[in-house]
Amino acid sequence: MQTIVAGLFLRCISGIFLIAFLSLYCQIPGLYGRNGILPVHGLLPLSEDPLIDFLKKGHTLLWFMPSIGLDPEHGMELLCLLGCALSGLMLLWERARSSVSFFVLWLMYLSVYQVGQTFLSFQWDILLLETGFLAIFVAPMFGGKPRNYNIGLWLVKWLLFRLMFASGVVKLTSRCPTWWGLTALDYHFESQCIPLPLAWFFHHSPEWFRRLSVVATYVIEIAAPFLFFLPVRSLRLLGFWLQIIFQISIILTGNYNFFNLLTCVLCLPLLDDKVFMSKSAAEKCTQQTWSVRALASVVGLKASMFIHKAASRIVFFGVSAVVLYLTAVYFNVNFNSNGQFVETSVNFSEQEFFAALKYVMPLTIWMAVFSLAVKLAEGVLHCLEQRSVFSFLSSIVHIVLISSAAVFMFTISLVPHSVLDQGLQSRLWPVVHQWHHQTSSIHLTSPYGLFRRMTGVGGRPEVIVEGSNDLSSGWKEYDFLYKPGNVSGQPPIVTPHQPRLDWQMWFAALGRYQDNPWLISMVDRLLAGEKTVLDLIHRSPFQTPPKYIRGKLYHYHFTKLDDATSAWWRREEVGEYFPPLTSTEKSFRAFLDHHNLGDRNYPHQSNEGYMLDFLSLARQHCTGVSAPGLIGMLLFALLALHFTFRFFFPQ
Repeated sequence: MQTIVAGLFLRCISGIFLIAFLSLYCQIPGLYGRNGILPVHGLLPLSEDPLIDFLKKGHTLLWFMPSIGLDPEHGMELLCLLGCALSGLMLLWERARSSVSFFVLWLMYLSVYQVGQTFLSFQWDILLLETGFLAIFVAPMFGGKPRNYNIGLWLVKWLLFRLMFASGVVKLTSRCPTWWGLTALDYHFESQCIPLPLAWFFHHSPEWFRRLSVVATYVIEIAAPFLFFLPVRSLRLLGFWLQIIFQISIILTGNYNFFNLLTCVLCLPLLDDKVFMSKSAAEKCTQQTWSVRALASVVGLKASMFIHKAASRIVFFGVSAVVLYLTAVYFNVNFNSNGQFVETSVNFSEQEFFAALKYVMPLTIWMAVFSLAVKLAEGVLHCLEQRSVFSFLSSIVHIVLISSAAVFMFTISLVPHSVLDQGLQSRLWPVVHQWHHQTSSIHLTSPYGLFRRMTGVGGRPEVIVEGSNDLSSGWKEYDFLYKPGNVSGQPPIVTPHQPRLDWQMWFAALGRYQDNPWLISMVDRLLAGEKTVLDLIHRSPFQTPPKYIRGKLYHYHFTKLDDATSAWWRREEVGEYFPPLTSTEKSFRAFLDHHNLGDRNYPHQSNEGYMLDFLSLARQHCTGVSAPGLIGMLLFALLALHFTFRFFFPQ
């Protein structure tokens, strides 16, 4: 029984959508405005037939915005504000958490994602879209208590399995020497995008602890997901707590916006309602399970309860012992002579791993097929338990529809899942690839795999943007809001907000400026003194825009334990990242024109009207408040409203 779990899942997903919409809303003018870094106006010209363009050119509601007098930038703001309002209402009111509401949330986030370009190209944005779509199958059609939610929750559990299993496997299939050498965490804490203060301390933790943590990562991401589908409740709960502890450890050391919170929400289907019940109520639920009832018919209720508990504990400790034993064998886990430290090393070759992967991948699919078949059978049995003819017929229709959708969603998910084994992907039926291709534009299911290769092995690369009015002297640095720059600046706490410009600056440092035209567009905006872009940066060192801007590449390292200074970072200059640029330079303008970022004379589609006045008023009230502060205040206000209603209108 998962009625409470389904309700909690739907409420938490509503909260994640609220955070995602509000975080993006705060950054729209600087990222996508008419004078922003990547103006959305150039992507969506005036449409003569918005419905045709919506169906053929891009599934985004922004095609319809000119009909209400809004241009694409203000259309994005409207969608984000409506998303905040709807998700906030769903967070507070159970009746609002319906399939229709989640479809609207999903469509609105898809609409902004489709025009988000490089600033919305993250795996967690795609993961939120896929999770939001699956929430449609968990929620009731028009609100209230979820019905026949188990199949939808199973799809969420399958998504969690694919996410975690792929994230573990790609670390080894990438052949990254740091993952194979168990040294990845020697670099991760200082090289991740936006570290937290605790990352400095974990970076200086003992070497044996960091290596053992890498081993634990493999166990949690590759082995533990198989516990999700086992019929033993205690093992599923073990899988849940392993994932939660893992995600909390990531949250404590790095700013990964809403991603880890979303992953924790994906873990909820591993629970059942007994987790939230008193001991007596939980025991009563256990007595009603099919396995206990079957035993009770033979040996009696008390004996069956004893046998059930004993068998569960034997299986739990047996599986746990096997996992620990295999971990010790395959990772050479040994205590050294003084018994205080742990020694670890990979005890299998690349060839052995890839051979095992070819065997395991089909097993994961057959495991999922069997588990899904059981859930579908449970749904049919639930229909047969209905007493009235009307309830029986409505249940049959509902189970047929949701089962068909679940089978379809599972089938197309096999394409991204089988990316881990190209041989398996080639054996999928051609129609499966065709279905996945036809739905790829709306991102119903996608491949995942985080931290494929460890960056920053030779030092954390950082692009430092400098401005000056003289090529030979007077260069001053632009300080960004969150990314490392000033070596004395303490790593900030940003979660659950995602500063998308700071994130892309991290990615840019790993490549070349020629491959990041948005970066040159940002330079153009800084040379023009564009306020909306400067609002995304901590401060400008100039009263008026400088004549020249250049980029220099540095390698950053956390300071050492015995460093006498109060600085958090130390850095070394590597060289020039991009040369000094000025707004009148021909090659600079040609580069922008080549990427359609030079001409900003977009036609105005919104000049006046009540809707534009409302958007301007909303923007004025948000000006001057940091995005993390705004998110925190809104969540606190909703929490206060929730408890106020609970106090005056107790259920």
